[in-house]
Formats: sequence, C-alpha cells, structure tokens
Amino acid sequence: MADIISRNNFHSGIGSRFLINTVTVADIWRKGIFAICLLVAAFMLSASLHAKDLPDFTDLVEKHGQAVVNISTVQTQQIDANHFFPGIPNIPEDSPFYEFFRRHMQPFSGPRKYESRSLGSGFIISKDGYILTNAHVVESANEITVRLTDKREFGAKVIGTDRKTDIALLKIDADDLPVVTQGSPDQLKVGEWVIAIGAPFGFENTVTAGIVSAKGRSLAQENYVPFIQTDVAINPGNSGGPLFNMKGEVVGINSQIYSRTGGFMGLSFAIPIDVAMEITSQLKAYGKVSRGKIGVMIQEMTDELAESFNLDKSRGALVVSVEKDGPADKAGIKIRDVILRFDGKGIDTSSDLPRIVGNTKPDARVSVEVWRNGSVKKLTVTVGEMPGDDSSTTVQKQSKSGDATSRLGLALRELSASQKNELGIDSGLLVEEVYDGIASSAGIRPGDVILGFNNQDIKSIQQFNKLLDDAKKGRNIALLIKRGDITTFITIKING
Repeated sequence: MADIISRNNFHSGIGSRFLINTVTVADIWRKGIFAICLLVAAFMLSASLHAKDLPDFTDLVEKHGQAVVNISTVQTQQIDANHFFPGIPNIPEDSPFYEFFRRHMQPFSGPRKYESRSLGSGFIISKDGYILTNAHVVESANEITVRLTDKREFGAKVIGTDRKTDIALLKIDADDLPVVTQGSPDQLKVGEWVIAIGAPFGFENTVTAGIVSAKGRSLAQENYVPFIQTDVAINPGNSGGPLFNMKGEVVGINSQIYSRTGGFMGLSFAIPIDVAMEITSQLKAYGKVSRGKIGVMIQEMTDELAESFNLDKSRGALVVSVEKDGPADKAGIKIRDVILRFDGKGIDTSSDLPRIVGNTKPDARVSVEVWRNGSVKKLTVTVGEMPGDDSSTTVQKQSKSGDATSRLGLALRELSASQKNELGIDSGLLVEEVYDGIASSAGIRPGDVILGFNNQDIKSIQQFNKLLDDAKKGRNIALLIKRGDITTFITIKING
C-alpha cells in the first residue's frame, strides 16, 4: 500500500512539475508576444517620425519636371567600306572561289554611310524655346530631336556650343513653354538634398535623389568649371539634365560621373548653373564664347613650396612660365611670382586662376596681387583674348554653294543644254555634292536631278533658293527627283 501511495505521490509530483512548467512557458510566451508588439510599435513609431524628416519630392517634380526634355541625336559618318570589305582578292578566274568572291564581296566596296544614335537630357530656360544641355550630347549631330513631357517633338537648332565647359544652347520653334527657375549654387550647402531628372539609358523622366557631396571640385582637363559633386544616381542619358535644389530651382547641369565600370558609383558632377548661364548669354549673343588670357603657365602651391617662398600658407598660383610680350609679361608678372588675387578675387588654389581669368572680358584692365620676395606686390594687367578654336563654335554646317541650299546640305548646279537633252528633260538642277544634313538623311544622293519643288518645276538655283526661303519651318517639302530611269518624290521636313 505504501508502495502504491509512493508511486501515486511520485506521479502526482511529476504531474505537478509538468503543470508548473507549462504555466511558466505560457506566461513567458505571452510576455514575449507583448514585448515583440511593443518593439514593433516602437519601430513603426520611430520609422514614422523618421519618415517625417525625409524630404518629399513629389510637389517639386510635378511643378518643375515639365521643363525637362529628352534629346535624341543622329550622327551620320561616311566610312570607306574597303577598309572592312577589301573586294575581290587576287584569285584566278578559274578558281572555284572566284565566283563566290565576285558575287558576295564586290557589293561592299566603296564608301558607305552609317548612322549612330544617342540620347541625352536638357531643360527649357525660356518660353520661346531655348534649351540648355551638354555639348557632348549634341556633338557631331546631323539631326537633333527634342521631346517634351507632353510627348510633343521638335527639331532643334544648335545656337552654339562650348566644349571647355561642356555647354550647348539649342532652340526649338515653340511658344509658351514651361521653364525652370534658376537657383544660386553659392547658397548650396554640402549635405543638402538635391534631385536630378533625366533619361538614363533612355528611360524618360526618371527622378533620382541624393545630397551635395562637395563644391568647387576641379577635375583633370577641366579648368573652367568648379563642379558640384553629388551622390545622385547619374547614368548615360542623364547628361545635360537639371540638378534641382529643394526649392525647385536648377543649381546645376548634370555632366559627368566618376566610374570604373561605366555605370554610377556614387560620384556625380554637375556644372553650376551660374557658370552655364554666363556661357549661354555669350552663345546667344555671339554664337561663341570669348575668354580672357594673360599668358602664364602655373603650378599648384604645396606646403613645402609655401614654406620655401616664406608664404604663410599654401595658397595662390605659382607662375612657372610667362609668355613673351603677353599681357602678364607687359604687366611685369615674373616667373616664381605667386598670384594671390586677380581682379579682387582670391586665388585659393591654382585651379581658381584659369576660371577667373577666362571669365574676364578681353581688354579689361584688372588688378593683380602677387607674392614676390617675401612681400605682396600690386600690378595692373590688360587681359588678352584666348585664341579661337573649335572648342567654342556654332554647329551650323555650310555647303559650298553658300546660299539657301546649305539649309538642306546640298551643292547644286544648273544643267547645260546638252545635259538636258541627254536626260530628256526641259529643266532641273544637278546634285553635285551632299553634305551632312537633312537632305542626306532623306536619301538624296550626288548625281540626282531635282525636277520639282512641291508643285513647281525647277528651272534655276535662284528659283530653288527662293522657294526654300519661303518654306515654313516644321513643314514638309516634296522634291521631285530623277535618279537614272526612276523619278520619285522625296519629302524633307524643314527644321531651320
């Protein structure tokens, strides 16, 4: 009996322990669930509060994104196909391979034209159709098309480009367009939020955001732009698009990225909008950019050089060469001078000097402060003009004819009586040469004979030019073309 009680007690004890453990686990489980709920609630509250601190770009994009455009270009290149297809090799006619090469290789001989296309971005700066973009976006373009956010497309004319700053000014024939608001890059702060709108890889109206990483960056071979560095995602196709601050003002033009892969790596560079607008005003007024020069070569100052020149700190631009009889030479600037100030502006690093001098108008008389032999010396220099080159130029192709036919890219000649008789026609113009332009893109070739312009027979170049001058921009014209035994109409849209 005792054994049974002991056993019962034993089982009872086991049951009690099991019951106690079960209650403990359930209690812990309830407490754990409660704790998790508290953590989740705290996290959600923290995330909600944090989200309130994050910027909202929706209003900015809705209000100002309308002024951003997509730019597509066509470049036509003529390549000697013999470089790739050498024609029939020196094979005997009785060779079994002769017939193969005669049939399949011969058609590829001679020059051929190839078209390449590229994409970029831009933004509208005036209601009457002036657009800013990068020079490299439209470089060597034979045809430029601007697409607005409302899907309208316009042919664009290049007013001028400046390769030194990578700025291009375009014009489309339109009115009452949405425009951007210009901001002040000087007021930008490192760490400030900025956004870009553009067409990376052709994806139109793409918005990306980031912060200003640094200001006044100098890049290799870029002496005239104090770049704004950001971590905004920029990729091929974004070039020429705007960089906005949180007020919806354009503060820069997205221009370059630093990358080891060809894609975005967190280092993007934008041209400050004030630099771009200064270039734009010159392009609009003169079609080119004039820059000042003083005729010196300079070197960056280092702490070691500053110490050797008894300068309080590393600053200024060290002169290492002076152009004989140049503006600096005439002003008395010498090798080993350290230029500290130019036209009242401090030179903190050597890269500041080319920008400041370049932005100074030629023939201006400005003050220069140099450090020489342990003291500051004040001089006056009359700024010269940098020699013109193809880095700042209008991109308007001109044909040899020098008349209105250059709008089409054609060189024309009137037919002689014997040529008319041989061709069996009463009038017409012979196409002697076809240059890069809209006529080439339409398919007109050297040797074609233009018989008619819309509904009129063509009898002289003077008549053709008059009809072309009277043709309205944006309208199609129809040219009646005789090519060998074939006569056909070719339509051309007049862009400019």
